[in-house]
Amino acid sequence: MPISKVSKSTKDVATKKELTLKQSEELLSALKARFEKNMNRHEGLAWAKVQAKLEVNAEKLWSLNEMEKTGGEPDVVGQDKKTGEYIFYDCSAESPKGRRSLCYDREALESRKEHKPKNSATNMADAMGIELLTEEQYRELQKLGVFDTATSSWVKTPSAVRKLGGALFCDRRFDTVFLYHNGAESYYAARGFRGSLRA
Repeated sequence: MPISKVSKSTKDVATKKELTLKQSEELLSALKARFEKNMNRHEGLAWAKVQAKLEVNAEKLWSLNEMEKTGGEPDVVGQDKKTGEYIFYDCSAESPKGRRSLCYDREALESRKEHKPKNSATNMADAMGIELLTEEQYRELQKLGVFDTATSSWVKTPSAVRKLGGALFCDRRFDTVFLYHNGAESYYAARGFRGSLRA
């Protein structure tokens, strides 16, 4: 089985963005079950082809595991016809539990003199190897189900807004998707972020 390519050795796992064979198998099993349970998110796509791509890309598999560990419940939401890459979004019903109480970015984090959050959304996304969803991607996700009815999620903020100190977030209330603004340094227990990954 080609999954062995994912983990050539376990001694470098701590420093490399690579999972052990057991971690890889457990993650792929969870992703497969979610994929098969939610076929409406990826009509016309086959799990075997998705898995074959992931098995030869250790770093992408590691990033998906980070999404999974922090409560994102990543799933395939499409395929780029030009590159052939599969597109994953966090599909948890609410904003991922392990990524809440974060301000927007490093600059916002450093600007707070006291009561700093533990991290920022963009810092954490970078460390995980994923991208924050854009407003457009967030709205695409909401067409596939009902998300963030009790929480909200930071979305990628245009530089013009960020330069003026603001940042954007979205949620779903009254069966409608809303876009809001806040100071980038703000953070709330019910706000996290959703990410995207191409593999």
